Amino acid sequence: MENNDPLILTIDFGTQSVRAAIFDKHGNSLAMEKKKYDPPYYSKMPNYAEQNPELYWDCLCEVTNKLSKEHSDLVTKAVGMCVTCFRDSAVLLDKNRKVIRPMILWLDQRTAECINKLPFIDRALFTIVGKYETIASNRRHSMPNWFIENEPENWARVDKYVNISTWFIYRFSGELKDSSSNYTGHYPLDFKHRRFIEHPEKDLTAQIFSLKRSMLCDLVPEGSLMTRISKEGAQETGLPEGMPIYASGSDKACETLGLGVITDRKVAVSYGTASSIETTRRKYTESEPFLPGYPACIPNLYNMEIQVYRGYWMINWFLKEFGGRSAEKATITGAKIEDFNKKLPTVPPGCDGLVLQPYWGPSLSKPLAKGAIIGFSDSITNEHFYRAIIEGIAYALRDSMERFERKLHHKMEEVRVSGGGSQSNEICQITADIFNRPISRVQTFENSSLGAAISGFLAVGAYKTPEEAVSNMVRVRDTFIPNKENQEKYDYLFKHVYSKMYPRLRFIYADIKAFNRSEEKKAYVKRNSETKK
Repeated sequence: MENNDPLILTIDFGTQSVRAAIFDKHGNSLAMEKKKYDPPYYSKMPNYAEQNPELYWDCLCEVTNKLSKEHSDLVTKAVGMCVTCFRDSAVLLDKNRKVIRPMILWLDQRTAECINKLPFIDRALFTIVGKYETIASNRRHSMPNWFIENEPENWARVDKYVNISTWFIYRFSGELKDSSSNYTGHYPLDFKHRRFIEHPEKDLTAQIFSLKRSMLCDLVPEGSLMTRISKEGAQETGLPEGMPIYASGSDKACETLGLGVITDRKVAVSYGTASSIETTRRKYTESEPFLPGYPACIPNLYNMEIQVYRGYWMINWFLKEFGGRSAEKATITGAKIEDFNKKLPTVPPGCDGLVLQPYWGPSLSKPLAKGAIIGFSDSITNEHFYRAIIEGIAYALRDSMERFERKLHHKMEEVRVSGGGSQSNEICQITADIFNRPISRVQTFENSSLGAAISGFLAVGAYKTPEEAVSNMVRVRDTFIPNKENQEKYDYLFKHVYSKMYPRLRFIYADIKAFNRSEEKKAYVKRNSETKK
């Protein structure tokens, strides 16, 4: 690093921890502080996931103050800061900008009843194009609808409804601003034009979110100066007052950039709490009908993305339910799963015919789907089950990659992988075998932080193009080549078993959905009657 080279400070809020780091223009992390949340979230009822946003802020202040104290020379050389954050988790603010209640995280599985139906004509249009159930599912999972039904007194106090990333920026600066890239999720965003819909209550699809434009923040173009750290923000965080904050993007957008995926000839696989596959295009392209292309964390680029909603959260679930580990200690990046990862080679590829479909959470393209595991026998062990989860997520992501290829009319030339799961050589090899493509890792596992740094260096003009920035800041560290014998086994199971599971089970899934909705409706009526008493 040259003494006069610029540095960028990054703040990376994940679902389980926050990181503050300093990067140089060659993609090197010169200093990093990390703090795990304790707990990451809490559940008042089954499938709930809530957290007080102040806990996140306190953890942030702890790491930034430590970074400033131990690396003051680097912090003072930073020419700006970029913030990246997990998505689709809103904070409710009153007119005085005070938090009204704990936030509901993207992991939360509660749904609204949505007794008040959409206009008949709109429902008919959605039915005609075959997306009524997708729209209905999206509406039930939109948290404003849940608040309206279950906490009307809190909803009446809401003046601003903002993503958690916006609230962090507000705490830094006193301004409610953000980038469109951070508004992936249940918000009335015009993704193509990177702006909120002006009258969402009158828009065909945006009406399902039950939000008004006045409740949302101001959007700033990615790569532009968004705001600066205020005096109060500096006092709390220990960072320099007046430090520029540049508009960046969401965790997945930054992670994709941090893998160097800036062309639609490559894909980025994320093995995080939510697993996903993304590619990047200059042209706005929907991943599939009603699943938009998301704004990337740098201007004029879009990310096509398909997500396995619960993804490597399933590892936590497995360790809690079958591994004899407590949920608090079961994390995909900790040593607690090393024993299982080391045993992966003891189970043959294909798990002796045990095949898992990882729909442990909702999917826009398959809103009726539930998780499924077939092929049990008396020889199946915990290790088989664990490997089946790893293989099932990889099957789902391969399926998504092939959808991209059909849409774009070309093959993906390279797959790059990140996230907690990517730290396992065994998991990377399984992925290479299932995808039948070389799988590469880059120089760091902190890919969201690296992507935020790249967007920052582009914002300050250290690089003129994304291609120049990536070529200087992203380096492939190792590559896993498919094993031909294993690949043939996986190819057979993918085509003859996995790919046939959803088409043959979807009518059964519909019956399960009807049963669950009936039970939820009974519980809703009972709860309301008890409240009135």
